[in-house]
Amino acid sequence: MTIHDRTTGSSMSRAGLRSGSAALAVAVFLVDVLTPLEGAVAVLYVVAILLAAKTNRRDDIIVAAAGCVILTIVAYLLSHDLESIASPLLRVLVSLAAIGITTLLALQNHAATKRLAAQARLLNLSHDMIFARDRSGVITFWNKTAEQAYGWSADEALGQLADKLLRTTYPDRREVIEAGLLDTGRWEGRVQQRTKDGAVLTVDARWAMQHDRLGKPVGVLETHTDVTDRVAAHSALVQSEQRYRRMFDASRIGVVEEDWSDLRAALQSLDTAGAGLREHLVQHPDFVRHARRLAKITDVNPALQKMAGANGASAFIENVERLLGEDDRSFVGALIAFAEREPFYEGETELVRLDGRKVPVLFTITFSSEPGGDRNVLAFVVDITEREQAQDALLAAQAELAHAARVATLGELTASIAHEVNQPLAAIVTSGEAGLRWLRREVPDLDEVGATIVQIVGEGRRASEIVARIRTFLKKAPAQQDSIDIAEIIEEAALLVARELANDGVVLTFETEHGLKPVRGDRIQLQQVLVNLLVNACQAMSGQPGSRTAKLRAIAVDGEHLAITVQDSGPGIRPEDMPRLFDPFFTTKSGGMGMGLAICRTTVEAHGGQLSVESTPGAGATFRLTLPYSQEHPRP
Repeated sequence: MTIHDRTTGSSMSRAGLRSGSAALAVAVFLVDVLTPLEGAVAVLYVVAILLAAKTNRRDDIIVAAAGCVILTIVAYLLSHDLESIASPLLRVLVSLAAIGITTLLALQNHAATKRLAAQARLLNLSHDMIFARDRSGVITFWNKTAEQAYGWSADEALGQLADKLLRTTYPDRREVIEAGLLDTGRWEGRVQQRTKDGAVLTVDARWAMQHDRLGKPVGVLETHTDVTDRVAAHSALVQSEQRYRRMFDASRIGVVEEDWSDLRAALQSLDTAGAGLREHLVQHPDFVRHARRLAKITDVNPALQKMAGANGASAFIENVERLLGEDDRSFVGALIAFAEREPFYEGETELVRLDGRKVPVLFTITFSSEPGGDRNVLAFVVDITEREQAQDALLAAQAELAHAARVATLGELTASIAHEVNQPLAAIVTSGEAGLRWLRREVPDLDEVGATIVQIVGEGRRASEIVARIRTFLKKAPAQQDSIDIAEIIEEAALLVARELANDGVVLTFETEHGLKPVRGDRIQLQQVLVNLLVNACQAMSGQPGSRTAKLRAIAVDGEHLAITVQDSGPGIRPEDMPRLFDPFFTTKSGGMGMGLAICRTTVEAHGGQLSVESTPGAGATFRLTLPYSQEHPRP
């Protein structure tokens, strides 16, 4: 039923009560006037007044009482004369007295009811759930907030047992609580109750015992405050605090809680005289030292206690001055980040242990932007002693490695010289033996001896140039850059290995494409590359039955490069050896040193070219050397 419906129904009820009261009064009047009854019929007017009192309106009571008085007097005048004042008059007076007493009581009851209604309206204005129950627990009053919170209307709740309706769960036995209520007249506690739709509410309950005029308990007024959200928030806060404390205590990273509120006040009152904060702090180290004392430590976790060599947090409940050395420079940066309201600051410093030893650490200080966040500044500290030791060990290992590299370089230099000068030395020995044979003849052939000596001198100079070039190359000095005709280099290389090829029965053919432009580089180095490749080809075919051929060819690749190929008819290179063929000290020959191809590739790459190989097992190998043209000549 809506409020309008209730108002309309109440108005109709009052109208019916008024009509009934009037009809009853008229009926009593007619009986009193028309019947010969001698009794005090007018006393029945009391019923009419009581009906009018049911409307809960003071005016209705007064109007009904006045009407009954008038009807009583009129009926007496109509039924008796004024001379007869004995028994009839006494009955009239009794009737009027009854009407007056009833009216007075009805008015008193109306006033009391009105006061109670006003109190009930006040209770309905409360934000708390309020209801009253009698000694047996039956609900006798149910305010609006209770309707809204619990879901039952007043009509549904009235007459119900409170504990059964709300399914209340108490913190103690119900009998103990009730005994305490009877003893003190009050009880307060936290209970859980259920709403109409089954939701659980946590409420703070306050009970007050109601007594009658004789002091006898007649009922209980219960006031309940819904604290479900508050309890949930508190529980979440407690859980959050417990999680934070577990992380704080169990973390292997040192954590320091600090209060920087005094430091914020000092910074806000600081007069920098127009200078920047950093410049002012540099010029006023006394303020920085004072600021370090203002940053108070409120707690430290076990990891930091261990890091600092302490047995508890009490040793740190001072300020950061306790942890930082005199030569610390990181605090200034943290102070500037804090003043500029940065969210965090990271740095590296040294933490001073209680025994005075310094520990290298990395740290991150976090600043909160929330109100009161200056009282909860967190510093996370990581001990990097092991990292520093590892770095020192790494530097030592690098020094050892550098020394080993220098020794290895010396070995490579020795091996390179031995490998490269082997051919000139062999040529010198061969020429010397030939010269001795020419001298030991019965008639020495001095011309041949002279020619042999010229060859010996030439080979000696070539060996010297090879050594000089290798040393220059290993020192990474710039190579000599000359304009070189590649055809001349090929002819010179062929002449240098001609005797060795002839001794092994190898037929060498070489072909140079007409019109090749010159390349720029070191003549001796490029010549030695071709000599090495030809000697390798000769050695690969050594002892092989059948014809042995080596082909040396120079062709143009494009407008910027030329290619020189050295092809042999030997057994080829095994596929598993191809990836390592150019590695230093790798060789497939029993007497080889494994340096020739490595030096060749390095030399070619130093000239801006490339050296590659193709091989089919059983069909020989082809080395391909690509070089760029000299930029002094125009491109086609």
